[in-house]
Order: sequence, then structure tokens, then C-alpha cells
Amino acid sequence: MRRISVLAAAAMSVALAACGGDDNNGNNAGTTPPVEQPQGGATPTKNVVFFLGDGMGMTTLTAARIYKVGEEGDLTIDTMPESGFVRTYSNDAQVTDSAPSMAAYMTGVKMNNEVISMTPETSAVDANGKAYVSGADSTCPATGNGKSVPTLLEQMKAAGYGTGVVTTTRITHATPAATYAHICHRDGENAIAAQLVPKGAGFNGALTDGVDVIFGGGRQHFLATTAGGKRTDGRDLVGEFKTAGYSYAASKSDFDKITASSAKVVGLFNASHMDYDLDRDPAKEPSLAEMTGKAIDVLAAKKKGFFLMVEGGRIDHALHETTARKALQDTAAFDDAIKAAIDKLNVIDPGLKNTLIVVTADHDHTLVLNGYAKRTGKTSDANPGVLGLVKDYVTGSAKLDSTGNPFSIIGFGNGENRPATRTALTDVQVFDKTYHQEAVIPMPAGGETHGGTDVFIGAMGNGATSFTGVMDNIEVFGLIKKAIGL
Repeated sequence: MRRISVLAAAAMSVALAACGGDDNNGNNAGTTPPVEQPQGGATPTKNVVFFLGDGMGMTTLTAARIYKVGEEGDLTIDTMPESGFVRTYSNDAQVTDSAPSMAAYMTGVKMNNEVISMTPETSAVDANGKAYVSGADSTCPATGNGKSVPTLLEQMKAAGYGTGVVTTTRITHATPAATYAHICHRDGENAIAAQLVPKGAGFNGALTDGVDVIFGGGRQHFLATTAGGKRTDGRDLVGEFKTAGYSYAASKSDFDKITASSAKVVGLFNASHMDYDLDRDPAKEPSLAEMTGKAIDVLAAKKKGFFLMVEGGRIDHALHETTARKALQDTAAFDDAIKAAIDKLNVIDPGLKNTLIVVTADHDHTLVLNGYAKRTGKTSDANPGVLGLVKDYVTGSAKLDSTGNPFSIIGFGNGENRPATRTALTDVQVFDKTYHQEAVIPMPAGGETHGGTDVFIGAMGNGATSFTGVMDNIEVFGLIKKAIGL
């Protein structure tokens, strides 16, 4: 019965989008799609915090647990009282990329790979297969290639909620963009950036006065090429943010000056993505947990309900690189952000009676745990743990392949390190943060692919009991709306 109701909701979303204008492929995002209003016209008071671990498949999550707390320990993610699994396929592919998967969560509509928050028929490529993008500029046609679909953030903004987006990637990257932007190809990040800036050309009018809290990387898409950025139109969107009333932070010291009383805030802490947590200088960049906590402080101070999306985005990038240690550390940092949010929200809303927390991923990767390894316990400088070599669970000696060489616990189905001839490995070698774990299928550097396995979803707080069993990603949208009465 749930599936029938969710599909109906998805169909309604598409219908609403069809009434919202003829274009919105990202070049002219100024129309406001119709949005359901809360019953009785009352201002909502419920909160939603949506956590998305980009690429955080089940094996990555398991490996991160062992890495951080050992086989018997629990991550914060593990303590979610309700849990289930999500099917992540896109409208046109068995294995999704981040754009349509996150957009499915945010709109309740399946769409094609590379497409962000548009109707299902929208294509990221033209009839000849050429992508609708030139560098970081969108070449999406103004008409004739789908329509915008209202996102959860847009609908909650229209209904009176505060809104926030936090990520360790560029703020214009696929996952965060799917909450506030509409475009036929995810790589048109200059057009995506423009959709964020109130009153500017290309602004997404559905955001009304703009997203209240914006933290992440991606400064290059807000600055002109003459100022070291990637904008070819000469605009200074950072300056436009300031003119629109935003407090701006470009460093950790700027971030520390932001207070709960700040009306609107934008923090762009790196030209591109923020640093991996293993490489992050805490004096230069805030952690994901710190950004999450401050976002909650700013939004809660407005004395109204809010929607906040938090992405652990660089999990995905480390997995593409097959640098497992970086991936697991970023997963652990993502888990720290979840704990920080729960602790803070329980003070604001004891027992989370009016707050829904959802934790999930957009897709899997090809990471695997090899062999019959003995238990390792948590990782430390003195113990590589799950990042080390497979040791026999009886003898403790290194397990050997058919050529007599040891192999690591973590491997990948495909990736850049596919040696023609395997040689002896050491724990020190495979534990190094720059080591690329071995793969079965050779790929170019950084070319490891996503996987198509179902991903974990967990929930706690108001309405969490509905987040159980196996569901499509489009169903999550309807469950969140039902929980808050939107």
C-alpha cells in the first residue's frame, strides 16, 4: 500500500512541475513551481535533517565501523532505531550517479543519469550524444528538454521553514545541487551557482529569499576567471551574496565569527572540494561536524522549523581513487557529524518529538572485504586493522594468493591499481593514506565506478517508524513529507 501512495505522490510532483513553466534546464531558473501549503495556513514547527553519505555502500559502512570502533562497536549510524534498504537505480541506468539518486530523494521522481531535479524525460545529452555542458557552463536548451520538479527544500522553504545545505564537496556538486537547483547536466556548475544567489540572473525563484545556510567548497564557481574562478560571465557571485544580506566566510577564522544571530550565511572554504578529513588543516577548514553544528545553531535561532541537508561528499571521491583509508576516515567524520547533530537537536527538541533525522547514501561502490581475515579491532597508528593484510584467523600468519603473495583485506571490483604481476605487500604499504587498493578490472586513475547494490537507510525521531523495509529512493521523499505534514 505504501508503494501505491508514493507513486501517486511522485506523479503529483511531475504534474506540479508541468505547471511551473516551460524551461528550467538551468539557464533560466527564475520561475517558482507550485508548492503544497501546510493545512490551515499554520507555520510549521517541525525539523528535518537529511544526512547523505555519498557513495557510502554497505561494505564501506561495515569497513568504516571496523576502522573506527572495531567489529563489536557501533557507529552512530548503527544506533538509528529504524532502518531499511534503498534501491538506487535511476530512470535509465541500473547503476546511478549521484545526480538522479539525490534528486529522487528530494523530488520523489526517477530521472536520467547526470540530470538534477528535472522530469523523467530530461536528457543530459543531445541527439548526437554530446553532453549539454561546455567546461563548467551549461548548454541545456531553454525549452524542449524537460521541466523542473519541485524539491523538498523548495517546498519546505515556501511553507515557512528555514533551509540549509552543508557539504564537504563543492556546494555546486551534484548532491547538494539536487536540493536547490534544476539543470539537465550536473557539470554546468556555473549555472548551478547562479541559481543560489537571490535577485541575480539565473536565480531559482522557488528559493524565495534564498537558502539560509550554505557551507561547503566550490568558491571557483562563484568568481570570475579574472579573479581566479571559473565563471566566464565575469560575475562576482560572492559579492552578490553580500549585497543580498549574507554573511560570508572563506576560512576557519571567518567561520568561527558566524553566530546564531546571523540572518543568512554562506561559507565557501575551498576553491574546489574541501580537503579529505585525513588531509584537513583544522586551522583552515571546519570539520563536517562543526559545519553541521553551526548550521543547526543558525537555523534553530530563527524559532521556526527547518530543513537541513548534510553531505559527507568526499567518501565518494576517495572510493573513486581507491584510497580506502581516506574513504573510511571521511565516513568516520560523517558519522561524527551525525552524532553532533543528534546531541544538539536533543537539546533543542528533547526526545526529537518534532524532529526527523534520516541517514542514507545515494549509491554503492565496488569496495569489497577479502578473505577469511582474523578480527583486527579498530584501526590505530600501531594497528592497520581493516586496512591491513589478510591474516589467517587460526594461525595469524598472512594469507597468500595462488602465486604465494599476501593480499589486503580491502580491494575493489575495478580501479586504477591492477598490477600485471602481483608482488609481496606489507601492512605499512597498504595502510598508507595514499595507497590505492588493488582492483580486479583495470581503470584509469580515479575511474573506479559506482556499484548498484542497495544502500542503508536509518531514521530517528518524528515519523521515523515509516523508514523500514526495502524501498525505492523516490519513496523517501513521500515519507519525509508525511512525517512533517507537508
